[in-house]
Amino acid sequence: MFSEEEQTSPTSSSSSPPPSSHFIGRKEDIVQAKRVTKLVGGRDVLVLCHQGKLHAMDMRCYHTGGPLQEGDIEEFDGRMCIVCPWHKYKITLEEGEGLYQAVNPSATPPKPTWRSKGVKQRVHQVTEVNRDVYVTFNDSLDTIDSDFYQTERYRATMNKAEPKTKK
Repeated sequence: MFSEEEQTSPTSSSSSPPPSSHFIGRKEDIVQAKRVTKLVGGRDVLVLCHQGKLHAMDMRCYHTGGPLQEGDIEEFDGRMCIVCPWHKYKITLEEGEGLYQAVNPSATPPKPTWRSKGVKQRVHQVTEVNRDVYVTFNDSLDTIDSDFYQTERYRATMNKAEPKTKK
């Protein structure tokens, strides 16, 4: 994995990048690294390659800001998810839905099933142009839980929490 500054997740390919897209890197570099984090347009984004497909989402988990770039990719009920390394929250790669396992206590025997909490993590569209990878932000006006970790309020809190170095 490497890290740099600077609509939902299907990868599309065209002859030119969308006008509001942000350059992430060369496809072969992302595929080799498997995961790339980058600050683009004021947003911390994770771009990952899983089973040959590129996905993009906000970098910090919607629950408490865990580093999703360190999470495992697992399948739950036929849906590929990234699992937050801090509290094991499951987030679908395609839609950003939070998944949980529910049990109907009146069923005999009780059988757990996977359910959705709804969209919790903002996912972004990935476009490939001439082996370059671009991300176009999800422009939904609806607030999504992961948006909090992209705010100045959150960044200011994190800057205050960082230890000061002595000169």
